[in-house]
Amino acid sequence: MATRSKSSPARERVKERAVVVTTQHRGIFFGYTTDPDDAAVIHLRAGRNVLKWSGSCHGFMGLANMGPVNDSRVGPPADIAIRDITSMALCTDEAVKVWESAPWR
Repeated sequence: MATRSKSSPARERVKERAVVVTTQHRGIFFGYTTDPDDAAVIHLRAGRNVLKWSGSCHGFMGLANMGPVNDSRVGPPADIAIRDITSMALCTDEAVKVWESAPWR
């Protein structure tokens, strides 16, 4: 008679990725997701909305590369779901540090 193993298979840990997301409605958000490839809806933990970014960011792609520097304005974090996504960029470690410390300036 065959016996079943009492140990369960190892669960894969899903790594969160820091991303900047743009929408059809001109929204730009930063946050952490476990599925950066989902194009319909993305759930962000600690999602933050950038309301204004400095010209020294060199456009919204700079937000993923260097974060919201200088006189940028970033709202407080909240867990959110975003729809109507037009782009998603993975953030550099440097950008994540700036996003995490981004005060309302």
